[in-house]
Amino acid sequence: MGPDPLSDRRFDRLRRDLIERIRERGIEDLEILRAFDQVPRHLFVPEAVQHRAYEDAPLPIGFGQTASQPSLQALYLQVLRPQPEDRVLEIGTGSGYQTALLAHLAGNVYSIERLRELSVRARRVLDLLRISNVALLVGDGTVGWARYAPYDVILVAAGAPAAPTALLDQLAPGGRMLIPIGDKNEQRLVLFRRTETGIEREELASCLFVPLIGRFGWQD
Repeated sequence: MGPDPLSDRRFDRLRRDLIERIRERGIEDLEILRAFDQVPRHLFVPEAVQHRAYEDAPLPIGFGQTASQPSLQALYLQVLRPQPEDRVLEIGTGSGYQTALLAHLAGNVYSIERLRELSVRARRVLDLLRISNVALLVGDGTVGWARYAPYDVILVAAGAPAAPTALLDQLAPGGRMLIPIGDKNEQRLVLFRRTETGIEREELASCLFVPLIGRFGWQD
């Protein structure tokens, strides 16, 4: 029988090294760094790449999908700054790792994944970690999850040709949405804010994500 995944200390030093690299990238928020310390990334990636779980790099998780680079996920969190009372919508559950980070920072997290196998796998690990403030949905993330709207924070972990109108419509007053926009070879991270006068747009860094597939994204 292998080690208990919840008491396995083999990855502790590697996780601390990753957190230090994230700090060097300019992420200073202590709550965000604490979330990275509390969430074991190695549990969210396939066993074949667990030895690389604490590299600051994207990792394959099957089905042509990747787990995003941790420092990029930390940037998402620092830009969006989810608060304990916030309702968060995540488009692209993927491995579930960023979902778990959000669960440590926000009040409630609603996460959509189009690939059922990934959603089931993510739920299994979230349950193992006794994370109970996350709801998962298998479906088209580009149309959002209107049942629980509006959201204080929306983050999209896949590249879109444009910001889906359905997601902007589900932003609460004062809400923030971060999404990669561009073609399939390069995108820019774009921050949208809902203000009293409408939607504000701010371009941030260059990035590269898997395509956002769906009604208001790329066609499969």
